[in-house]
Amino acid sequence: MRNKPLMALAALVVAALACALPGGDGSLFKDDFSRESDDWGTGDDGTGSVAYEDGNLVFRIHEEDQFYWTTAEEDLENIHIEVTVRNTGEATDAGFGVLCQHVDDQNFYYLGIGSDQLYVIAKIEDDDFQVISGEDQWSFSDDLALNADSYRIGADCGNGALTLYVDGVEIASVEDDTFTRGNIGLFAVTAQDPDTEIHFDDLVVTKLEN
Repeated sequence: MRNKPLMALAALVVAALACALPGGDGSLFKDDFSRESDDWGTGDDGTGSVAYEDGNLVFRIHEEDQFYWTTAEEDLENIHIEVTVRNTGEATDAGFGVLCQHVDDQNFYYLGIGSDQLYVIAKIEDDDFQVISGEDQWSFSDDLALNADSYRIGADCGNGALTLYVDGVEIASVEDDTFTRGNIGLFAVTAQDPDTEIHFDDLVVTKLEN
């Protein structure tokens, strides 16, 4: 089983001013990516891209050891994020998930998994990358399905803790209060296999109870 990098060698960072409105169901922010808008940054640098396609936000990465993310400028605290993710590319060791408490491009958390049953909760502080859910590497979990058609990734970010869920099951939780509020985001990362394609859909952000 190959480990994913803590930080990729290069990254396309795209951000935009979000304009999606809170949902009538009590959500703080939601997006089914059915329309192209300025809610999320999109772009293509030749090595990787982020684009709206067929009702999804799609990441494509064509080289190994790359980390790409996009953010929506929603300054939030104490939140729960959920998003449906599909790994449709040839890379079996790609990782994908959510960003939260994104203060700027050198300070944020990310929580994610791979189709190879690995997961991570990590912190980037002053551009220093640190895995806080394991011993400086992505960890294995029997609770993650191998090569599933899709995953419903959830994350609690707030109240001094970070918790990762997949398909309603808690995978890992850590205490950390370095960042207390910030933007939300999505990410994809490659390890040794290039040709990654990750589809995100049906994102919902709700408020955590204190």
